[in-house]
Amino acid sequence: MAATKRPLDGIRVLEIASMIFGPLAGQYLGDMGAEVIKLEPPEGDLTRAIGPRRSARMGSFFLTSNRNKRSIVVDLKRAEGRQILDRLVAQSDVLLHSLRTPAAKRLGLDYTVLAKAQPSLIYCHVTGYADHGPYGGRPAYDDIIQAASGLARLQAVVAGEPRFIPTIVADKISGVHAAYAIVLALMHRLRTGEGQQVDVSMFETLAAFNMMEHQWGHTFEPPIAPMGYEPVAKAVRRPYRTRDGHLALLPYTDAHWHRFFAIAGAPQVMSDPRFVSFAARQRNFREVWDEVERQVAQKTNAEWLTLLTPEDIPFSVVNSLEDLVADPHLHAIGFWSVEEHPTEGLLRIPMNPLRLSASPPAVRRLPPGLGEHSAEILRECGFDAATIASFTEPGGICAAEPVRAS
Repeated sequence: MAATKRPLDGIRVLEIASMIFGPLAGQYLGDMGAEVIKLEPPEGDLTRAIGPRRSARMGSFFLTSNRNKRSIVVDLKRAEGRQILDRLVAQSDVLLHSLRTPAAKRLGLDYTVLAKAQPSLIYCHVTGYADHGPYGGRPAYDDIIQAASGLARLQAVVAGEPRFIPTIVADKISGVHAAYAIVLALMHRLRTGEGQQVDVSMFETLAAFNMMEHQWGHTFEPPIAPMGYEPVAKAVRRPYRTRDGHLALLPYTDAHWHRFFAIAGAPQVMSDPRFVSFAARQRNFREVWDEVERQVAQKTNAEWLTLLTPEDIPFSVVNSLEDLVADPHLHAIGFWSVEEHPTEGLLRIPMNPLRLSASPPAVRRLPPGLGEHSAEILRECGFDAATIASFTEPGGICAAEPVRAS
């Protein structure tokens, strides 16, 4: 492994979280050098059972959100588990957990209590809804938050009825927010020596995410127009059909529009008063995009690729997910790597998209097996060999639950 220094080298994170929101935040921190210890129940993170897999408890969902971590199994329902938990927290800079508040308090994971003994601790609680509001404590997953935040209803514009976006956007956006919130808290600690509580909730995160453009006329008080970014709210913002596929096209400046209609063979369009300026196009966006649709339909994807590339007009063919594996740009920048996992064979891994010239992210550890590092983490916590053996033997508090026949 390269000896490159990374921004979070020396920071220890204890992650007690399952599914995607919390684990994705932990993975981002691990990519940046943090030592992330993932505490799992005997049955493991639920995502271990989701998606195709080569072996039990190593589903694709888990593999894509748990690199750069070590795994320890601790049965927190048993009294001895609390002793291990206490030692792990005491050795951590960051506690990242998704437990509901009553459950966290029962385990002694109450910030006000922990902060007295460990005032420099960064305590990050990731939830569905903020605890101090009336929805606090409700269970929530991605679909629930897409519905609550207005995102599912937005899809009715194009689908005719509410739909979920076909990606777990609430989990992923919230995971990014949690990771950067933790880094901000670490920056505060670097300057002041103070730890703090960090709360990141999916509902509030997605509500803020959606309102950036969709607040629209309600940006003003009283409102001066309805909510909803008009090109989306009126279903005109969409890929355009070509002769053999689809094209995303977004001329923006006057120069873009003149060049587009010139290469389309219809330069006269830009003399139409509805097209002549940015303000005019905003007022008449439906007519503008109808004309774009007519022009795009006359050529193939390859013809548009040849015409548009030298003109510096924003566009893309509409790729499938499979297209991304062979995408020449992604290959040129080293987006994909293939690594050999000790139990799962070859894995294709997408890069962390951040580019830091002096301290880049890196894959230092491939996703761990359930409890793979239990014994070594227990040694680091100061337990002796006999105790570790009793904890990790079958039926012990650090033993993985046997795999059940499917």
